[in-house]
Amino acid sequence: MTSSAINTDLLRSGLADLGLENGDRVVDALAGYAALLLKWNRVYNLTAIRRPEEVLTHHLLDSAALSPLIDRFAPAAASLLDVGCGGGLPSVPTAVLRPALQVTGIDAVGKKAAFVNQAAIELGLRNLRAVHGRVEKLSGSWDVVTSRAFSSLTDFVTLTRPLVAPGGRWLAMKGVMPEEELTALPAWVRVEAVERMTVPGLDEDRHLVVITPADQRR
Repeated sequence: MTSSAINTDLLRSGLADLGLENGDRVVDALAGYAALLLKWNRVYNLTAIRRPEEVLTHHLLDSAALSPLIDRFAPAAASLLDVGCGGGLPSVPTAVLRPALQVTGIDAVGKKAAFVNQAAIELGLRNLRAVHGRVEKLSGSWDVVTSRAFSSLTDFVTLTRPLVAPGGRWLAMKGVMPEEELTALPAWVRVEAVERMTVPGLDEDRHLVVITPADQRR
């Protein structure tokens, strides 16, 4: 499987629609990542999506759509934690698009963390690493803690509360508007924003929930 499995013209135009860098460095890295994902998926079952055109929209561009929102809600962020990173979504595209950001992925499934680390090596992403383990046993702090359909919002913030750096925030990627989950959030957090995400080529609901500790000043 080579990077030609992905339509790089559509990838380039999708990145442009998101207002993101779309030069050869980014396009080649993202296409190379997609090729690795498709190749490893045959054996390791990293994702249920197996068609290259859906990898482009549902994975690459869907994950890339987070990047401009990081710029908007956490412009000074130097580090990001991707909880339940799976095959590297959104951690790998984020690391490609934001080379100055130190990106860490964590997943309870060893083969998924191993794949992300292999992808980092093959793509030359020195700002990306993955950890095999459970997030509740992880130590450290990050400016942004994100997830892509990892769990309910309450479980997400509760499990990762010690990992959010002072002044940091959670950026939770969701599909349809999670009304019930928003209502159920604990009182020690504050919803800063709920943004509708538009993903080029993807006609499905996507939202980003921005959450901060309630005692954190704006």
